Amino acid sequence: VQLQASGGGLVQPGSSLRLSCAASGKTEDLFNIAWFRQAPGKEREGISCFVLSDSSTYYSHSVKGRVTISRDNAKNTVFLQMNSLKPEDTGVYYCAAAIEGWGTTWNDRSEYDYWGQGTLVTVSS
Repeated sequence: VQLQASGGGLVQPGSSLRLSCAASGKTEDLFNIAWFRQAPGKEREGISCFVLSDSSTYYSHSVKGRVTISRDNAKNTVFLQMNSLKPEDTGVYYCAAAIEGWGTTWNDRSEYDYWGQGTLVTVSS
């Protein structure tokens, strides 16, 4: 499985961005796709997760209410719509995919088998 993240950029506070994660290969083996964020000098943290079998979604407290994760089945793509962006949303955003359901929590990095290359989001005035 290969993951290609895109859609990052430089935006002003209060703006919106939509990130895309295009999956290719044996995508039928995947259980969920998630987005992680790594801010400068900080650990990578889970932002949101989409469970492919039942379309259930999960969000971190830091983005809940401002972010929506969704899927386009036909294009094997998962989107992350981010609104009301804040400077603290700055970071490299990675998408990740897991073959099995998590044994700990959805935002545990060790649960993921595949990672995309990351796309940089900078929120600054």
